Amino acid sequence: MSLVNVQIKRLDPTVELPSYAYAGDAGLDLRANETVDIPPHERVLISTGLAIAIPDGFAGFVQPRSGMALKRGLSIANTPGLIDAHYRGELKVIAINLDAHESIHIERGERIAQLVIQEVPVVQLVEVDELDETDRGTGGFGSSGAR
Repeated sequence: MSLVNVQIKRLDPTVELPSYAYAGDAGLDLRANETVDIPPHERVLISTGLAIAIPDGFAGFVQPRSGMALKRGLSIANTPGLIDAHYRGELKVIAINLDAHESIHIERGERIAQLVIQEVPVVQLVEVDELDETDRGTGGFGSSGAR
């Protein structure tokens, strides 16, 4: 397992730094830096009080926490949220309440999302007249279960 150093800055000195819940986890838990209520089927931008410097060749992906999604209907509207290597602003989470009936109450300091840092290649697009043939071909949505 490789180690990647990522610089992090507390924009609010009282905020808890992200951490892994268990050794070997892929996602660092992000916490809310404010108390918010999210009505059913509504979106809210939640502050984390943090900024990070992701190194070149890497990106951050903000993803929902499975327990919050199952138990309370909390997800992320643009999942996964992408943090590019050169972004230095505050990390914020676009939370959405998928529950049709109940509001979700988030307390400051509560774990609301996960941050996964992954290596990403620089892609060079090569325009061609035809693409190579594959078993799937042009089969799209649901095509693998249509047999």
